[in-house]
Amino acid sequence: MSPTDTDKVDAFRYIDRVTRKMMEAHIAREPVGDIPWTPLERPLSDCKVGLVSTAGISLREGQQPFDAERERRDPWWGDPTFRELPWAATEADVRCDHLHIERTGVEDDLGCVVPTRGLERLAEEGVIGSVAPSWFCIMGYILRPQDELVPVTIPSIVAGLRSQEVDVALMVPV
Repeated sequence: MSPTDTDKVDAFRYIDRVTRKMMEAHIAREPVGDIPWTPLERPLSDCKVGLVSTAGISLREGQQPFDAERERRDPWWGDPTFRELPWAATEADVRCDHLHIERTGVEDDLGCVVPTRGLERLAEEGVIGSVAPSWFCIMGYILRPQDELVPVTIPSIVAGLRSQEVDVALMVPV
């Protein structure tokens, strides 16, 4: 059975009609390329797993929220910075600053965008070796990744994953 239009998520829900048309045209022009693949050097059951989400989540205490106000003023801008959060963070500890997703669902069940509990279960069952002590979050919808996201943010996240001796990073696009 194929999904109907009513089954699809409207990724353009919070942007105006002109911006939507421009984004759809941009996506249609994006070249399809090869996806780099690196096989694991050892079994997943021996690997430490890290996590990166694009849900725009930050800690309520001690972290600056992602800049949603600037995005409200300029829908072409997305905050290219990142936040590092403790693995044990719960719904009570975080806020979701992302304007392009339903934030109340995230704050009711963090697992819908950050599957830390599921990964902990996999570690307990021996499917994965262990989990990293913290996870990383960026805000999705960054239309100019070449400005800061790719040259600054991504290398910083990679350095953080390496410092935690992560073997595999689970990317959770929202």
